Amino acid sequence: MDADEERNALDRAAGLVGDRWTLLLVHALLGGEGRFSELEQRVPGITPNAVSSRLRRLEDDGLVVASPYQHRPVRHAYALTDRGRELAGVLRLLAAWEGAADAAPVHAVCGTTLEVVHWCPTCDQPADPLGADGLIEL
Repeated sequence: MDADEERNALDRAAGLVGDRWTLLLVHALLGGEGRFSELEQRVPGITPNAVSSRLRRLEDDGLVVASPYQHRPVRHAYALTDRGRELAGVLRLLAAWEGAADAAPVHAVCGTTLEVVHWCPTCDQPADPLGADGLIEL
């Protein structure tokens, strides 16, 4: 991937989940399915309009699925799709990066905090993601 492709991929990713409320709603849904009012409670400070618009966008982008649980009036429960659940690791890394030590992923067997390491499967060696000259090797 060259620098333009990487920048375009980051731009698309930021367009999907690049704002505060969207990230917090995805985080709230990592705990399981939630109804609209439950999501408002799980994300303090979010307005109903923000919940509605972010959920609609996440659903359009295939990160959330809405399932009706009531038909009159129509009400939905929301859950992450497999693609939405893939964001769990990224969100935990962001939270840990910002200082939430409890957010870092841990090894289920021994409880040790996991480290993110770039690894070359061909050489079976760790790799510096910035490369020797400080630039990302693409």
